Amino acid sequence: MEESTKRIAERFQCRYTVFEKGTAPEPVEQAYRRALEAGRTEGFYPAIFLLDEYAVEWLEEVVSQDYDRDEIIANCGDNGKEILEERYQEYMEDLELDEEGQEDFIGNETEGEVLHHFIGYCSFSDCNLEADVLLLELPVRHPWEIIGYLPMGGWNECPGPEEMISICKYWYEAYQAIPAVFTHDVMEFYAPAGLNGADSLEAAKEHYAFCVDRVDQGTRTYKLSELAAGLEGSDVWYFWWD
Repeated sequence: MEESTKRIAERFQCRYTVFEKGTAPEPVEQAYRRALEAGRTEGFYPAIFLLDEYAVEWLEEVVSQDYDRDEIIANCGDNGKEILEERYQEYMEDLELDEEGQEDFIGNETEGEVLHHFIGYCSFSDCNLEADVLLLELPVRHPWEIIGYLPMGGWNECPGPEEMISICKYWYEAYQAIPAVFTHDVMEFYAPAGLNGADSLEAAKEHYAFCVDRVDQGTRTYKLSELAAGLEGSDVWYFWWD
């Protein structure tokens, strides 16, 4: 275990488990699901963080004394859906797509990648853990409040922490989706209810508004309908901001 891993973990002042770099990823996900179940009665939500060199630098900053997690949690609004709608419309305007162009962007794909397992902490070379991984048991009442401890965002078109927490609140209330995995440029949600009965294309628009690379670099056809098709069978949502 890296010395920085222990130092950062202890600053969160909560129970944690360390999974060391180079080990198999399956125990991380298994431990997460056990912790999620235990947290329902013990009053916490788990979160997984990959502590690569970029994340270590970032966390050293955000968990400093100058960072006010309570303020971010207190300022969580009920406008997550509106934020996503505005972002989607802005992207359509930036692309200068007319009605026909938007229809072409949506497409008519019927197959897409289905995700059932977290992959954000896995190395592309051997699929083992890319760096030390922390499983934190964060003392929050609601899953969106995880963002108060891990304030993701504010770079590369990723929503800032204030918008992020409102979006996470909306997605939990609409889909029961929980922010689960964090790296310096990846975020994954665990969505055991899938789309919870929602229209897959509308959900795909929200995912694109949240992270355009989910379509622009995460699909074969670059069509929104491919993402929508994959979401219909997925209980893990993956986002990467290049």
